[in-house]
Amino acid sequence: MSTYSEVLSQAQSLTLDEQQQLLEVLSALMRDRETTQTQGKRSEIDAALIEMAQDPEYQAQVLQMEAEFAVASWEALQLGESPV
Repeated sequence: MSTYSEVLSQAQSLTLDEQQQLLEVLSALMRDRETTQTQGKRSEIDAALIEMAQDPEYQAQVLQMEAEFAVASWEALQLGESPV
């Protein structure tokens, strides 16, 4: 496998058109890799959310937090509706 220095040296010896073509190919490779990584992270997040949605303890905590914040949420809604 070539080292970075060898690849750079070879790229510098290319014509301007060849360098442009190489740049386009490398950009496409990077976009594909980024898309793949993003999809992988998205899948991990989705799996965690599914797990949370199926966890009865988590659901109980959510309901408790909703109850605790209900009054503050109602007051904030009323403040938002009143003219300042």
